[in-house]
Amino acid sequence: MLQLAQLPDADSLLERDPLALLIGMLLDQQIPMEKAFAGPWVLAERMGVEWLDAADIADHEPETFVKMFVGPPAIHRFPGAMAARVQDLARRIVSDYGGRADAVWDDARSGDELLSRLAALPGFGTQKARIFVALLGKQRVVQPNGWREAAGSYGDEGSFRSVADVTGPESLQKVRAFKKEMKAQARPNAS
Repeated sequence: MLQLAQLPDADSLLERDPLALLIGMLLDQQIPMEKAFAGPWVLAERMGVEWLDAADIADHEPETFVKMFVGPPAIHRFPGAMAARVQDLARRIVSDYGGRADAVWDDARSGDELLSRLAALPGFGTQKARIFVALLGKQRVVQPNGWREAAGSYGDEGSFRSVADVTGPESLQKVRAFKKEMKAQARPNAS
């Protein structure tokens, strides 16, 4: 069972709903990871549904959709921008994948193809796509040929670099420690 949101109901939605998992990854920027991955569950609650439907999200009136993101509490630090990105993502899932988020990865023949498909989604860039390839490979057993290579260092076993390595509270702390160390190394030395 996924433990990305660290809330049983939110993680249960991520486990059973591929679109929720994609949206959680989309939201995972400039807010704590658990809040990002709890976001799809909060959205589903506000929409009054048990799982998220790409066509329903895509067709939602934008102002009403933004209000769901605003809350209170807000689903994301930037609710307006992220609501628009989620709707863009849903539209792409509808137009390119028949409304099925798992179709993004179900028939990918290689890690490179999977990476390319993910990187082409609204709100995903190469790094986010690599992390999601690693998450799918490590925790969802979506492992097309070359998936580890496509994931880059995020595909390494026992690296604790990203959400792909979070399987509970202890691993979450290891990922946080790694990110803190990387930020410290990236700061210019004061001389």
